Amino acid sequence: MRARYKPWADDYLNEQTSYVELEPAANKGSWQSRFKQEQPLHLEIGAGKGQFITGMAKQHPEINFIAIEVAKSVIVSAVQKVVELAPDNVKLINDDAKDLTEIFTENELDRIYLNFSDPWPKNRHEKRRLTFKSFLRQYQKILKTDGEIVLKTDNKALFEYSLISFSQFGLVLDEVCLDLHHLNDPTNVMTEYEEKFSSKGQSIYRCRARFPK
Repeated sequence: MRARYKPWADDYLNEQTSYVELEPAANKGSWQSRFKQEQPLHLEIGAGKGQFITGMAKQHPEINFIAIEVAKSVIVSAVQKVVELAPDNVKLINDDAKDLTEIFTENELDRIYLNFSDPWPKNRHEKRRLTFKSFLRQYQKILKTDGEIVLKTDNKALFEYSLISFSQFGLVLDEVCLDLHHLNDPTNVMTEYEEKFSSKGQSIYRCRARFPK
């Protein structure tokens, strides 16, 4: 379901410069300077309404978080959550993640989260999947040598595709979990989608992958 159009979104985002990066490319190579202190830098691609990124920021004050979301009518909800929480370790970007190398320099990130990404199920849309090889090349550039990709999804087909894509690209799979919530991981922070699907008894898949040194 698409989020309802919010005519006030532009003005609101422009007002929240403490948390919203209006010109993210200008911070390429110097993202740490945008935070109160220098510490590991994690990126969430597809922030949605912000439940995950605010939960992670609260749970991990020792980590700096950046979340990117293309839908303006959606990211305003994330910004509202961040403003209410008022953390000093979160920045938000309203932009497309198709060329992350324009926003981040080499070896700038420690971890990337792919949470409930659009599965793009049709074969002709394969290149749009965030675990397609062209995206993996970008992640390899902007992640540190020991950087990690964490994928969560309810879509079995996307999960299987991603495992194959990771393996073919040469990534090391450190975790492959077929039922995350039976794992009872106390560190897991749920997204809005995850909460919804889990309440219906749907399996949630998670994997952790890293590029070899």
